[in-house]
Amino acid sequence: MSGSGPDPLDPGCYREIVRRALAEDVRSGDVTTAATIPAAQRAAGELIVKAPCVLAGLDVAMEAFVQLDPRVEITRLRRDGERCAAGETVARICGAAAALLAAERTALNFLQRLSGIATLTRRFVDAVAGRAVVLDTRKTTPTLRALEKYAVRAGGGANHRAALDDGMLIKDNHIQVAGSLTAAVRCAKAAGHSLPIEVEADSLEEAEAALAAGADVILLDNLPTHAVREAVGRIGSRARTEASGGVTLERAAELAATGVTYVSVGALTHSAPAVDCSFDLHPLPDARLTGQEPRN
Repeated sequence: MSGSGPDPLDPGCYREIVRRALAEDVRSGDVTTAATIPAAQRAAGELIVKAPCVLAGLDVAMEAFVQLDPRVEITRLRRDGERCAAGETVARICGAAAALLAAERTALNFLQRLSGIATLTRRFVDAVAGRAVVLDTRKTTPTLRALEKYAVRAGGGANHRAALDDGMLIKDNHIQVAGSLTAAVRCAKAAGHSLPIEVEADSLEEAEAALAAGADVILLDNLPTHAVREAVGRIGSRARTEASGGVTLERAAELAATGVTYVSVGALTHSAPAVDCSFDLHPLPDARLTGQEPRN
């Protein structure tokens, strides 16, 4: 990953997702805010990360405020992909108090989830220390895949398939139905796609069969580290190799040392702990449209 962080997400990837998230939370209205805060009240808030993290999803979080107050003023202090210290303010937001209060939880939910993925990804990237590429998987939250895979990139990892049309991966069930590993690869080649063909191998014998069949990438799934090392040695430069299956931080470093091309980690997206974030809001008395005091 470059020092400038990941390429920004196209807003088209998240506007509708944010709209649906706000609809789920706000429904017919924020009854607490409506009962306690004058409609004309303005406020300023600070978005704070409360634990060390790698930031991801700031634009997605800001979209929640923008959708409820199109005139909101936002100052971004940090960028996605940057390491942040505990207690650091990453953005300042100024706008209609009611809108900021209604959008708060949705914005925080996106930021804490995506920053959690980016932070865990960076830990794996640091563990492999440049000896292998850290990949994600399709084990993502339904409808949030584009956001979660973006967070992986923010953490310095790389994306595997974005969807089923994004690459050929022949797995054990394909092999069972096709009749054999060789038959599955033969059919894949005959289909005429330009996509590389990856084959899942659960043993050294399957890895050799995949290589003989002409696989471009061989996925060494749930093999012990010594077997991964032997498979990589046998395969050499004739195919790329990927190690997967319950990869922990400690094992990621071991696997990277075997010479595999990729280490794929489902936990990046299915088990990343959220980063604790908060939104501290303060009234702006000098910017009120009325002189009415807020009710407590």
